[in-house]
Amino acid sequence: MKGFSLVFSIFLGIILALHLSMNGKVGASIGNPRVGNALFWCIGALTAVLIGATGWQSNAFTGLKGVNPWLLTAGALGACLVFAIAWLLPDVGARAMFISLIAGQVLGGMIISHFGWLGSPVQRITPQNCIGAAIMLAGVALATYSK
Repeated sequence: MKGFSLVFSIFLGIILALHLSMNGKVGASIGNPRVGNALFWCIGALTAVLIGATGWQSNAFTGLKGVNPWLLTAGALGACLVFAIAWLLPDVGARAMFISLIAGQVLGGMIISHFGWLGSPVQRITPQNCIGAAIMLAGVALATYSK
């Protein structure tokens, strides 16, 4: 099952690249990435409500009392992230944008796992991990900025 999940995660990364590229194109086409992105978020919010309604339970929000309020800022963080990507993508290009995002995700994931933040299983950073991250960052530079 883990193998399927990893392959599906790669597929989702491809979909994310497509989504964000589409978002950037809409913003560039209308000459205003903020408005284009706001439109995407409105459509996304409606879709999220429809998807959420398919699994609705009367006690859906009872556990919300136990959620640290700062965790609820993830929606705002996601909106800012997508706004920034939509703004940068037409200038930076899809290849550089997504390779750089993957590098950031790997580094962020290493730190989150090292400390076990947000319920992540603790996986300490080792010298081997650091070498792998350095090789990956060198690969980012080669894949993105080489001529």
